[in-house]
Amino acid sequence: MGTLCLPLIGSSVHAAPAGDTAVPVAGKRDPVGCQTVRFSDVGWTDVTATTALVAQLLRSIGYSPAVTVLSVPVTFASIQNNDIDVFLGNWMPAQEADRARYVADGSVVVIGPNLSGAKYTLAAPAYTYAAGLRDFRDIQRFAPALHGSIYGIEPGNDGNRHVLEMLKQDQFGLGGFKLIESSEQGMLAQVERAYRDRAPIVFLAWEPHPMNMRFDLKYLAGGDEVFGPNYGGATIYTVTRKGYSAQCPNMGRLLANLKFTLRGESEMMAAILDRHETPEIAATEWLKANPTATKAWLEGVLTFEGRSAVSALAHTAPPPPPGGFEQWIVSHKIPVGDAMAVAIDYVKTHGTYLFDGISIVIRGTVDGVTALLRALPSPLLIAAVAGLAWVLRRSLSLAVFVALALLFILNQGYWLATLETLSLVMVATLASAAIGVPLGIAAAHRPRLFAALRPVLDLMQTLPTFVYLIPTLVLFGLGVVPGLISTVIFALPAPIRLTHLGISSVPKPLIEAGEAFGATPMQLLWKVELPSAASTIVAGITQCIMLSLSMVVIAALVGAGGLGVPVVRALNSVQVGMGFEAGFTIVLLAIILDRISRPKERGASR
Repeated sequence: MGTLCLPLIGSSVHAAPAGDTAVPVAGKRDPVGCQTVRFSDVGWTDVTATTALVAQLLRSIGYSPAVTVLSVPVTFASIQNNDIDVFLGNWMPAQEADRARYVADGSVVVIGPNLSGAKYTLAAPAYTYAAGLRDFRDIQRFAPALHGSIYGIEPGNDGNRHVLEMLKQDQFGLGGFKLIESSEQGMLAQVERAYRDRAPIVFLAWEPHPMNMRFDLKYLAGGDEVFGPNYGGATIYTVTRKGYSAQCPNMGRLLANLKFTLRGESEMMAAILDRHETPEIAATEWLKANPTATKAWLEGVLTFEGRSAVSALAHTAPPPPPGGFEQWIVSHKIPVGDAMAVAIDYVKTHGTYLFDGISIVIRGTVDGVTALLRALPSPLLIAAVAGLAWVLRRSLSLAVFVALALLFILNQGYWLATLETLSLVMVATLASAAIGVPLGIAAAHRPRLFAALRPVLDLMQTLPTFVYLIPTLVLFGLGVVPGLISTVIFALPAPIRLTHLGISSVPKPLIEAGEAFGATPMQLLWKVELPSAASTIVAGITQCIMLSLSMVVIAALVGAGGLGVPVVRALNSVQVGMGFEAGFTIVLLAIILDRISRPKERGASR
């Protein structure tokens, strides 16, 4: 990482290219095509806050802002393709690798800095800092307490890439560490858990952000060659697509006027994160409370209709509150979300020991399976899986395919990620089968139980899978535990339904014959019903395996690791090659698991 970051620290990094960066002449009205202004929001609260402020300001002077959530690399690619007009969150020098080639070819134009004095590097709680973890070189000494982990934000983020490169090059002796990638809010939830337990943790931190007021944290020294000097000291720039200020001079003037402050951004972010206000409401309240800043931004700017923006905004009456039936319904909203939030907070507060115990069991199980798979030499494991395919299917072609597919995965460099995914799938399938098969049997014998289960199963199958991640993340923190629990919830209906179907479909003459010979209910189950329904039950377990594998990418969003991480990372950083490699690896693993686990067709041999 040292060689990569050295050129980023020089003063030339922040120099804006000439031409489009000149402040447009005031008093020139924009053409009709400029009324819609397309912004990119990369999902960080600070960028969300500044984008919401400018968008709300534009609405008040007659423009129509449109905000799209994109990752940083996708943002710059979209600006190059003229799909995005403005990006207010160009952190420098951290995003130099993302920005450089677009600035060089002229497709991205730097308007100028909108915030100075920011910082972006690794941090630790004050109590960990006091215990001696004060420098990047101290992290290795705390490896056991840190569980060899550093917590980042979304995969593909520039800060994450700096950390990954640092780990890859074994800087500061951190080659054995791993980066847990999730999201800004996921990382902060994990930091909150660590503070509650006074556990050591190292994580990406930056200013401005309410985390600096919410947590007593300390930024780590010694990371200049990774994040730059002055604790990753940063300047945030406004950038646009090529020729935007010339085509829309009034908008160009406004963008050139924009200057934010650390305090102002922190106030906005606190409203969003701590008071849970929507960005639009937080922006409206902040603009009302800070007329001086608004006046400075609108200096020399016109409304879209061509009037002075400052005077027009001063005489603008607040819109009357909307009325009608729909508004009456909305104003009497049933507090479903608030009730769930309160319930989760109550459970989190009073069930700490229970959830910590569950986390220890699940994490230990998955880590144990992963360690076992890693302990086996790769040639031996490949031969064992190919041999298993031959024993179960008696198909030489399938055994050869399995061996070649696993060798290809090894060749592409995704072997360890595949083992992590395989561990997650195996444990999730085992847990789902252990719960689902007995429940399916009980439901087949008790129609009222199945009638009660059916709406729950329907909900589990139709509820968006991302919804599972929210409460599990809050209760269990980042890592494999919320990923596995969410996977089990998603996959569980398959073994329950198909076990119920198999047991319910056992021919009545078989049951009557068993009863005629004096079989007990338990003997009927083991000697008649289960053998008759075996193929259907196995089909349910096979579906469970496929459903568990389909959750691999979603589980990666909460730090579960495995093959989902390179997929999400490739999506966020527009790396076509990596995305295709990881996706193809998932497909091969799915084919192997499906061919090995699927039930044999009756009357046919393979």
